[in-house]
Amino acid sequence: MQQAIAVLDSGVGGLTVVKEIMKQLPHEKVIYFGDTARSPYGPRPASEVRHFTRQIVDYLLQFNPKMIVIACNTATAVAIEDIRARVSIPVVGVILPGARAAIKMTRSGMIGVIGTDGTIRSQAYETALRQISTDIHVYSEACPLLAPFVERGLFSSDRAHSIVEQSLSPLKDKPIDCLILGCTHYPFLMESISQVMGPKVTLISSAEETARDISTILSQRSMQTKSNEIPVHQFFCSGTPTVFRQIAENWLKEYISIMPVVWQVPTII
Repeated sequence: MQQAIAVLDSGVGGLTVVKEIMKQLPHEKVIYFGDTARSPYGPRPASEVRHFTRQIVDYLLQFNPKMIVIACNTATAVAIEDIRARVSIPVVGVILPGARAAIKMTRSGMIGVIGTDGTIRSQAYETALRQISTDIHVYSEACPLLAPFVERGLFSSDRAHSIVEQSLSPLKDKPIDCLILGCTHYPFLMESISQVMGPKVTLISSAEETARDISTILSQRSMQTKSNEIPVHQFFCSGTPTVFRQIAENWLKEYISIMPVVWQVPTII
């Protein structure tokens, strides 16, 4: 049986990472868990997010995955070291890849970060960025309205632009040349964010860089799949599956249209 890459998120946001995994590693099987019943994680205490993350990882371990990907910035910020201490397989987060991508792209050293309350409060991006380079200035802004908006499937609605404009207004006058989308839900709003911030600000999504990290780790540890068969991906969500499935099918359409997909609602909640 082909061992899977297990990906977890507070909801649909981690699908942005899944899309990049499917693009870069098309023969790797993915098992995804979106905790839609308890989303968003951003306003929750760190201890609660750690507890939820442990629950989901314990659930995913029954499938014997070869890697855990915490595709949630809030959970990465507060729970990744805890999970690494609990499992014997590689655990990948999304913060360090996003920080690394921003350092590569910035010319001025002025970097913006948007994220949930929990991610911004943790200062995880500031820490990660300054571990790579001390010659930077970071402007951080919590955007608590955006992830719930995406979870409701409204990212293509007429209201999307006004919600984004309202959320990003504190950063409009900051001298940044890069903006890290420090929540995996935010790429769903990429078009509106780009319009609001303007062409001089490069948007950084951690998804692409995270998938590269996954590929590198699998290669270094000789853990790549040896099969050329089309994988059967599995998607789980803890809440009502209707909206989750609609968003997933729309976002991943060309990557799952020819692949068998299993949709299930788990019983861990």
